[in-house]
Amino acid sequence: MSSATAAVSQGYVRFAGCCYLLIIALGLFAETQVRGSLIVAGDASATAAQIGAASTLWRSGIVADLCMQLLDIPIIVLFYLLFKRVNAALNLTATGFNLIQTAVLVANKLTLMLPLLLAGSGAYLAAFSTEQRDALAYLAIQLHGYGFAIGLLFFALACVIRGYLIIQSQFFPKILGLMLGLAGVCYLVNTLALLLAPELADTLFPWIMLPVLVGELSLSLWMIVKGANFAEQAA
Repeated sequence: MSSATAAVSQGYVRFAGCCYLLIIALGLFAETQVRGSLIVAGDASATAAQIGAASTLWRSGIVADLCMQLLDIPIIVLFYLLFKRVNAALNLTATGFNLIQTAVLVANKLTLMLPLLLAGSGAYLAAFSTEQRDALAYLAIQLHGYGFAIGLLFFALACVIRGYLIIQSQFFPKILGLMLGLAGVCYLVNTLALLLAPELADTLFPWIMLPVLVGELSLSLWMIVKGANFAEQAA
């Protein structure tokens, strides 16, 4: 029995794969079904009205995002245990980047609570006009987009490193390592474009996210169906 097999069971690999798949599904739900349906681009008043009329849906998007970050933990632990014998320094670096990403995204959810607070009925809100409250709510939503991109900057680096570790370890097919590495590059380009050239980011999105979806979805499904190739390591 290899050290990797001793530390990680095939069942845990499949469990982490299920977590990964759920993260993808929850992310798509929060972005497309919640924020995609309630945010009216460039219109703060319409966006505030939409959120106020569907506050439960908006809250469900926040909960879905937080569940994504909770599900990150089993995956981070799996990859740390799986790749620590491949390259300890790179593995620890990827783990650190992934933990920073998760922490940033959790804290970033506070920006999505602000539109709900501004839509409330507290006496302190009388200090703001309706237009000011709508503008602040929309500003918070815009800030969330930048916070999300900043968090993904760290995840991009984790993906590139783990793609390399997959190729070196042979736990999974090398093509999955290449696809994960490409996903990391796409995350990185998207974030840098948003921070440095927002007009370019608008042109690139959502096409640059297609390799991300294909790469991460392929890896998660392989983990669920096939697990990890411990036999190669044992040999």
